[in-house]
Amino acid sequence: MTISQDNALEQALERAAGEPAYRPAFFKLLLTATVYVPGEAGDDWIAGAARDDGAARDDGASPVTLQHWEKQDGGSAIPFFTSVAALESAVAGPQPFVALPVRTLFAMTAGAELFLNPKLPYGKSFAPDEVAALLSNDGDALTERQVLEGEMRMTLSEPAEMPQQMVASLTALFAQYKQVRRAYLLQVRDDAEQEPHWLIGLECDSAAEEAIQATGQVATDTAPDEQPVDICLVEEGEAGISHYFIHHLTPFYERRWGSWLRSVKDGAPS
Repeated sequence: MTISQDNALEQALERAAGEPAYRPAFFKLLLTATVYVPGEAGDDWIAGAARDDGAARDDGASPVTLQHWEKQDGGSAIPFFTSVAALESAVAGPQPFVALPVRTLFAMTAGAELFLNPKLPYGKSFAPDEVAALLSNDGDALTERQVLEGEMRMTLSEPAEMPQQMVASLTALFAQYKQVRRAYLLQVRDDAEQEPHWLIGLECDSAAEEAIQATGQVATDTAPDEQPVDICLVEEGEAGISHYFIHHLTPFYERRWGSWLRSVKDGAPS
């Protein structure tokens, strides 16, 4: 990993910590990264240590011993770092480490808790189920997601008060996904539920699955009181819930074609 890539991952982590809209992009970048883990490797590896040159790199077969650091709650987690510089900032002296692709690290530590950039201003813990979801769903950190399609008997209502953080973060997210044309928000309750939950309707031009995946991550992170969130696809000309969204609600997000076209024009070759 080059220095510029290290910086990109650290910048993505900082953005994700401050704004949920950037978390899907962070997870995707993380899964392509190489990270630095305190520990030691077998004799057939290149030795590495913080404040020294070089690091061991995993080939998927050689044995490694990774450190566990104690957390404030008394438990332990395997630490890993976005860069050698980040690792150096978290330790008091020379520290042996190995460099591992994130997918390799996650696979070889299945069932353990991990922590990215502990003791630093921006970090993130990874529970075992979250790690498993990231690996199996190719960057989707949600362990459970429901997408509503087809006919369902539901009671729909406009929220008395919009969830401001969720709306703001989703608006920032959709600016990154040009395939999202409009987004709507309702509260919904089916016959089996006592309390309503949120329903997000997405109208997309293409690549809906990618937008749904990112929407689920951000909405789950920002829903008030950890309320459940469902997602449905909205299509012009469809009956049922699509018709209700399009003809009875004002979208909380609508793609601004003017700004998108200007950005294309600005970047076009002369």
